[in-house]
Amino acid sequence: MKVITANFVTCAVKECKTAQTSFPLHFHDAELEQQELDFQPEFIRNILPRVDWEALRVTANELGFPSIPESKPEGEALDNEQTLRDLHRLLLETHVAEGKLVCGNCGHQYMIKEGIANFLLPSHLV
Repeated sequence: MKVITANFVTCAVKECKTAQTSFPLHFHDAELEQQELDFQPEFIRNILPRVDWEALRVTANELGFPSIPESKPEGEALDNEQTLRDLHRLLLETHVAEGKLVCGNCGHQYMIKEGIANFLLPSHLV
C-alpha cells in the first residue's frame, strides 16, 4: 500500500462518517519498503492540491519522515526539486508491506498484508 493511498481513505464504520478523528487513519506496526520509481515531478505538482496536508504530516511523522514542510508547497516552492523528490519518495516510493491502519475515532483496525489493506467491515459495523 503506497502512503499516498492513506491520504484518500477514512474509516468505513457508519458512526465514523461524520467524526473528524476518523481521518487520517493511523499506521501501526508498519513494515515499510522502498520501491524506487522514476521521479515524476509533474505528478507530484498535480496531486498536491488534492492532498490533505495536515493528514500527510501526521502520517509522515508516524512513519518517521520528519522532512515534510509545515505548509503545503505552492507557487515557486513547487519548483524546488529537493522538496518534490522528498514528496515523491514519501508518497509514491514508500510502500507499507505489513501493518495496520487504525481509526482515531472508533479504534477499528484495518489489516495490511502483503501491501494490501483490507477495508471490508464485519457485518455488525456496517
